[in-house]
Amino acid sequence: MSSSTSAKRHKHPKSTILVVEDNADQWFVIRWALQQQFPEVEAVWLSEVAQVNMYLEACTQDLRELPRLILLDLYLPSRQQGLSLLEILKTHHIYREIPVIILSHSNDKDDISESYALRTNSYIVKPNGYEKWLECFASFRHYWWDAVTLPKFS
Repeated sequence: MSSSTSAKRHKHPKSTILVVEDNADQWFVIRWALQQQFPEVEAVWLSEVAQVNMYLEACTQDLRELPRLILLDLYLPSRQQGLSLLEILKTHHIYREIPVIILSHSNDKDDISESYALRTNSYIVKPNGYEKWLECFASFRHYWWDAVTLPKFS
């Protein structure tokens, strides 16, 4: 693929990544890593399920406003809230097209299994420390932004 074709394919003037995280300190770290690895992207932070529902509903007025990816903390603060939101996202006729990546401190096999059973697209155990976050998001960018072809909303 030529570089101009690649640039056109990956140019997303208003692309957003929705981050659903109830911990402000974690949001700060995630935002910092996203700014380093996705400087052209707007990261939108929401901390409650009700906010996510309202935000996504507003985006349906112009489907191009939908986030390109959703990063979802599993414990919002409870596991059940995170799993319920994942289920809503993955069963909605529009939202189910948006990749949802679980970001969690939990590496519990039940959390991982249930997340995949509800159709999460990926499950990442949150790294420890800035350098590990940068490494994680560098790999994340390569896969989810550069390698994968995602559906387009019109």
